[in-house]
Amino acid sequence: MAGEISNAQQIVIPSRTRVWLAPVGTEAPTDATVTMPTGWFSVGLTSEDSLKFNEEPQFEQVRSAQSDFPSRTFQTSDSATVEVDLQQWSGANFKAVFGGGSISEITPTGGTGTPPKQYRFTPPRIGGRTEVAAVIEIIDGAKSYRYVMPRTMQMEGVSTDLQKSKEAVLPLRLAVQGGDEADAWYVLTNDPAFAPAA
Repeated sequence: MAGEISNAQQIVIPSRTRVWLAPVGTEAPTDATVTMPTGWFSVGLTSEDSLKFNEEPQFEQVRSAQSDFPSRTFQTSDSATVEVDLQQWSGANFKAVFGGGSISEITPTGGTGTPPKQYRFTPPRIGGRTEVAAVIEIIDGAKSYRYVMPRTMQMEGVSTDLQKSKEAVLPLRLAVQGGDEADAWYVLTNDPAFAPAA
């Protein structure tokens, strides 16, 4: 029938992806294609197959002597994470991967002439990690999707392989945070396949 969306049109191939970060409380995008609001920065280049969004609900089951199957199953908690390997080394990306920290300009000593500027990155101490807002952007032709996460936190250690045969990446591993009766995460899209059934 005219106007229907074929099964093949509902296959998504993420030909372009982007990851955006911002301080918690920064204005979120209002749709899937509008320019990102002021305050968001792109983490830049990421490795080809590293971007993943994981949603993992947790359940408990009630078992009864009269059944081999659970009598009731109920959800106890929810969690969601983002994984991506950043190829670009920058101060903003270091702070994102290490969960905060500070960067200061330092004055090199020794040598002659005027040395180039240098900088010192100090990771956060225990209790000093900061939350960030995150958006994953996925583009497949004319279809765009944005996973919006108002609060996330880097909650894994950082392991960086330093080999001369490949680029050294920064592993960003964000855990979605919730609270305040707000949505912990949601998706914005212009994909017509998401239109509510009439």
